[in-house]
Amino acid sequence: MAELGLSVTEAARRAQILGATIGVLADLGYRRTTFAKIKERAGLSSTRLISYHFTNKAGLMQSVLSTVLETRQEFLTQRTGGGLDPADRPGYLRAHIETSIAFLRAYPECVRALTELAANADDADGWVMTKVVLDDLRVHGLARQLKQGQAEGVFGRGFTPEVMAMSIAQAVDGVAAAYAADPALDLEKYAREVADTFVKATAP
Repeated sequence: MAELGLSVTEAARRAQILGATIGVLADLGYRRTTFAKIKERAGLSSTRLISYHFTNKAGLMQSVLSTVLETRQEFLTQRTGGGLDPADRPGYLRAHIETSIAFLRAYPECVRALTELAANADDADGWVMTKVVLDDLRVHGLARQLKQGQAEGVFGRGFTPEVMAMSIAQAVDGVAAAYAADPALDLEKYAREVADTFVKATAP
């Protein structure tokens, strides 16, 4: 938080508000996530403390999205030991799929918060770039990796990168739905088999 010029106390309060917002989004859904509910969850004395740090709903949702994506990136780094080579396209593809599925169990509140943000990306009071950022996370960023891999010859040319990336996103969504219905699901097995399927489908 140093780049924001915040004191230790202010940074802690900001993090407290973000954590409470993610929890409310996950438990109550986007439409019922109000400053009043966040105040209650965070144990704040006034909603003005939220406005002080985030001004309005758009600013708060932007920070929530950034926080969840940073958490996801840190999770990827931890799972790969920080040694994932961006130039290793097949390795990136496998890590992307397996991490996306493992993230379902490790950070269920973050996953539900992302789902709520995606489903309400057209909210006039929300952050206008939400859909752009989430679409890039789910599809376009991976499509760029697939296209680059095709140019380098490490992926086959018999598929359209955007279509393949969308198929991968929908496969992960399917696992998320199955896991929500049955928390005993063997996510490691699902992650491995889904990754194997798409690694084979994209092979040269």
